[in-house]
Amino acid sequence: MTTTALPPVNPAVIGWARRESGYGPERIAQRLQVAVDRVLAWEAGARAPTMRQVQNLAAFLRRPVTLFFQPAPPQVAPLATEYRRLPGVTPGRESPELRLALRQMINRRDRALELSDELGVDLPGIGLTAKHLEAPHVVAARIRTRLGISDIDQLAWKDGWRAWRQWRTATESIGVLVFQFPAVALDEVRGLALLHQPLPVIGINSKETVPEARVYTLIHELVHLTLAAGADETPALTDTHDDQTWATFEQFADATASHVILPRGMLDALLGLGTVNRFDVARVRSLARRVGITPLAFATRLLTDDLMSRSAYQDWRSEWATWLEAHPPKGGGFSLPDQKALGRNGRPFVRLVFDALAQNRITATDAARYLDLRYEHFAKLTNRLIGPIDLGEGDA
Repeated sequence: MTTTALPPVNPAVIGWARRESGYGPERIAQRLQVAVDRVLAWEAGARAPTMRQVQNLAAFLRRPVTLFFQPAPPQVAPLATEYRRLPGVTPGRESPELRLALRQMINRRDRALELSDELGVDLPGIGLTAKHLEAPHVVAARIRTRLGISDIDQLAWKDGWRAWRQWRTATESIGVLVFQFPAVALDEVRGLALLHQPLPVIGINSKETVPEARVYTLIHELVHLTLAAGADETPALTDTHDDQTWATFEQFADATASHVILPRGMLDALLGLGTVNRFDVARVRSLARRVGITPLAFATRLLTDDLMSRSAYQDWRSEWATWLEAHPPKGGGFSLPDQKALGRNGRPFVRLVFDALAQNRITATDAARYLDLRYEHFAKLTNRLIGPIDLGEGDA
């Protein structure tokens, strides 16, 4: 009986995979329970890892085992050629968790493009452009019209989670893939955008447990997509704006997102329901809840629209900080595997995968890999997909 011998492990690939995943040799050594010098020896070609160590390394770095036996490291574009410039994130120095999330979302979009081509699905652009020198409320009106959100519908949403699902569905309906990613610290990134046409991507950090905050992040990132479509923004690696100019883009996205979610006419109507000369935390929370926006964003909007003085706003912020300390956000609830898959991938991507599977363009094994879901959960996921929007659609 003969066996096929594997080629030797490529030390250059080991070093590339570690660096590309964002880890130092110390973290690899800790995870594989070996000395740091041993990891460095692997990368220098002075020693070779055992097959079990290669398998453990592959599992930790989320790479196929076969990668480490390739003759050369893959030629891949830097991740920062994909996503918009992010506050506090230096291109090439993203955390390992963010790098993994980016890779997964980029791969998911690539699969969506391949499946769309295979199935003959037309992929038009999102149909929105903007320049940061435009008036935020003017751009907001275009976006809101394109999304098809009416004041009547919005005021009928019962809670923040309903608002989140409706805004997400509306955004997906114009050709944007909305993904959720886990495991990334909120203080690193709450949301991001992959600046591509067609099928641009908005990623939302699923650690955000406040649905109204997710809505604001979603629309904020959508504004950045419109700026990219208008040639005002480019991916992080090629962005050449100075810090001050770039800060104006962030301010524009914030202001525009506020007007998309809460048009001035709706704001005036809300304030007409009662006295407008006093805004304590209880009242702002009540008003914000009606339109699916965070109380802080609502209060900030009152300030920017000259409906609250600067001193009153500072007093409110102090009162709000006290309230938050007494009412910390609750963690997310338990989600079933099919709920997580739908929350992570979004309905358009899941539909593409299931359509391709139904037409025998991909195998069940392919579909399970694309959705990161075991086949035994497909029936439940199908039921969720063909049914109405479900408030049980879980996080990533």
